[in-house]
Order: sequence, then C-alpha cells, then structure tokens
Amino acid sequence: MKVLIVVRTLKIGGMERVAVNLADAFAEHGHESHLMYFKPRPPQLEPSNEQVKVHHFALSRAMWTSGVGGIIEVVARLLNSVLRKSYFLLSGWWGGKLFRREVRRLERQYGTFDRIIFRGIGTFETVWSFQDPRACYVLENIVKTTSGHAPWLERLKARCLFHNKHLVTVSHGVEQQIATVMQTLQVKPSSLRTITNPCPLESIRKAMCEDFPERPNSPYLLNVARLVPQKNHHLLLRAYAKMRTTLPLVIVGEGPLRKELEALAVELGIAARVTFTGRQLNPYPWMHHARLFILSSAHEGLGIVLLEALACQTPIVSVDCPGGVRDIMTGELEAYLCEMTPEALAARVDAILDADGYAIDERWLERFSPAHITTAFLQETPAS
Repeated sequence: MKVLIVVRTLKIGGMERVAVNLADAFAEHGHESHLMYFKPRPPQLEPSNEQVKVHHFALSRAMWTSGVGGIIEVVARLLNSVLRKSYFLLSGWWGGKLFRREVRRLERQYGTFDRIIFRGIGTFETVWSFQDPRACYVLENIVKTTSGHAPWLERLKARCLFHNKHLVTVSHGVEQQIATVMQTLQVKPSSLRTITNPCPLESIRKAMCEDFPERPNSPYLLNVARLVPQKNHHLLLRAYAKMRTTLPLVIVGEGPLRKELEALAVELGIAARVTFTGRQLNPYPWMHHARLFILSSAHEGLGIVLLEALACQTPIVSVDCPGGVRDIMTGELEAYLCEMTPEALAARVDAILDADGYAIDERWLERFSPAHITTAFLQETPAS
C-alpha cells in the first residue's frame, strides 16, 4: 500500500522522531512509504530506511507565491494582531487547498495514496481545511482547553481541526481526555481510536552502539527531553537535590528553559553534578550507558522515551503524570511509577538504585512493535 506521513518539521524532537520511525516501519514491512514535511529546521532527522521517499513541501513559500495566498497571509497576520491565536483560521484554510494540490501532484507521479497520516496539532493547523476519508490525524498529547483562546474561538478551532475527521491518539489516557474535550467543545470526530507509537527495537539497538565522545567517565542518571514546561525539569532537579545517590545527572535536550534550569541547579547546590548536554541527534548511546532513565513530565501523550530507554536495556522510573505513561508502565513496571512530587521521585530513584536496578523483560516492548502499529493504521477506519 502507499502511505503518506505528514509532519510540520523534521526537527530533533520526540514527535518528529516517531513520524520518521513510522515511515521507516511502513517501508520495512513492504509498503511504499512517503514522508512529507513543510519547514526545514536543521539539523533534522532522516529516515534510516532508504526506501522512504522524503518530500519537502515549502508550504509557507507556496502561500506567498499562490496569488491570492499572499493576500490571505497578510490578512491572517493582521487578524491575529487583533484576535490573538486566530492566525490558523485563514492560513490553514488556504494551506489545506495548497496541500491538496501538492498531494494530487505527488499522486500523478507515484499513484494514489491509500492512507494519509498527519502527526501533531501544529501540522493540523497549517492545512486544516483538507478533508479526505483516507486521512487520519494523530494526537500526540492531551488537548488543553485553557490555551488562552476566547471560548468561542476555542470551539471554532476544535471544529476546524477535529470535526468530521478520523482522530487517532497515541495512548488510552489521551483518548479518554480527548473524548471528554470533544464533548465539551461540541465537536464530533468521524472516529476516535488509539494506535500507539512504534518502538523500532532493531534500529535503536544499532544506534545505541555508536561511539559518542561526550560519554561521562562514571555511571549516571539520565533524562532526555526538550527543556520546556511540559517536561517538568524543575521537579527533576528538586528531586535530584533530595536523592541520596552520588551519581551525576545528565539532561539531554535543548529549549527555552535552559538558563532558568541551570540557575535552579546552582540555587539547589547541585550544579557541579548536573550536566546539560544540549540537543543530541542520536540520544540512544546516552540511554544505553545510563544507570537509570528518569521521566519527570507534567503530562505525556505516551512517553516514547521510556520505551526507547527500555530498548537500550536501561531501567526506567517515571512520575505518574496525566496522559499515556500508564500504557507503558503496566504489570511489573507499575512498581516504578511514583507520585509527582520531588520527595516521591527521589525516594523511588534511590530505592531502585539500592536494588541495583532491575531486569528488563523483552515482552514489555512487544505491544509497541512496528508491525503491530503499521497494521493498525492500514485497517479500515471505524464508522462514527
């Protein structure tokens, strides 16, 4: 089958990495896999499977060069200056028409796509007027209803993005939250189901064996995440300050909160033991050599980094945050969840280290195999 996966950028991030993994998975299982992105953000991720066809559709440039699109862009920006966060209304309406034209161009070259998979709300917004029964829209995280929009604009945005569309969530926790939000906003999707994210075990284990010169000389604790409020690094640092362990803490990732977090580490007296490495194109060697991986997020759509750490043969511990971590932390792994407080996280980490970690069961990863995920996406979408 022919599949088109659409994402706004291929920057180094969890959602983008999953999009690339999914494109690889379709190709590896014999399907014709296409991956489209709108905006270059170097350094960017690339598929590992050479059979994946990558397309850069410069949507922003197409807006300005499509005649009326330039006028729409100017009006959209003016409207946004008056009505905050309304830019998507006009830009996404015209963007959807340009996207349809681009899909038709690709189909003249490659043939008709059987499934079109959009990933991330930022991607939905840019082309929201595109309607097609082959399309499904993957929600990577919970949807907040207190985003600063006026209530009527919140409802209008939800209607544009979600109404009469096939929605897919990455975890059952997100599905439950989305169902409640859609009801509150009086929006009815064509369908709503959960298809989790793939964990490409083979490629991760190949990547984790690569050399990396920055490797610490001693065992360390690890967190891999963007330095943004959702990832809750303030909690992580405060928990680390309370831990008995002397192992250093390594934080892989970049973001707007870096200076603030570095200042907090100084304030807590732990700066000498905390290393901020910045963004890493290949985080898997860092995961493989860590003593323990820690997730401290305020909420997670799924928490794919937990699966990636397990694939790298590294034990994990996570706060019990809203979203999808409980889709991963089931059975024996539930013992390594803790309350979302510095004291609880510190105590759980110390207890795991005192026990010298724990053995990893390969069966924990079976539900997230790429074969299962690709099959689910190609099944007929359920009726509303």
